[in-house]
Amino acid sequence: MERWSNVSTPAMKRLGGIGITIAIGASIIALAVIGCRGAPPAEQSSTPTTNASSHEKGEPMSDKVTYSDEELRKRLTPEQYYVAQQKGTERAFTGKYWNTKQAGEYKCVVCGQKLFESATKFDSGCGWPSFYAHSDDAKITETEDASHGMQRVEVTCTRCGAHLGHVFPDGPRPTGMRYCINSASIDFDPAEADVKSQPEKK
Repeated sequence: MERWSNVSTPAMKRLGGIGITIAIGASIIALAVIGCRGAPPAEQSSTPTTNASSHEKGEPMSDKVTYSDEELRKRLTPEQYYVAQQKGTERAFTGKYWNTKQAGEYKCVVCGQKLFESATKFDSGCGWPSFYAHSDDAKITETEDASHGMQRVEVTCTRCGAHLGHVFPDGPRPTGMRYCINSASIDFDPAEADVKSQPEKK
């Protein structure tokens, strides 16, 4: 449990500071808003600088990878491409995994990096797969997101940069965090025992 003893990320701390500043008075609100907006976030290019082959099971996940736009458009569905590469959002309660309760692992749909475990998945009632923790700090990147007139923290795959969703400080214990993830950004690998328990298709 030591890994969850300090769950406030730098991005979340900065957003908390903004909230306190706003509460001080109307005169500071304008300054806080201006300071939060700053320059608009740089638009992510959908075309990588280098090419890499499609991921395979068992492939080492230590190095960052990039894929050609042509390859991604071929192997991702239109919705997966829109969400993972263009920072889109699927409609609530429509994703493949929002209500999945099987044991297993959730991986990045683009590069296959392990991101979340079923043990940390919970029903948040929001209509998207929700987790109170991710599998490894090095596999998730959190970035302040001021798009659409909101102050949020975006979650991306550290290995390939795919957009996953957002994280909010309203989750259950032990972390108090809610990683709200698009089903279109992840793949699910059921646990071996869970696979064996499924009846054979005839």
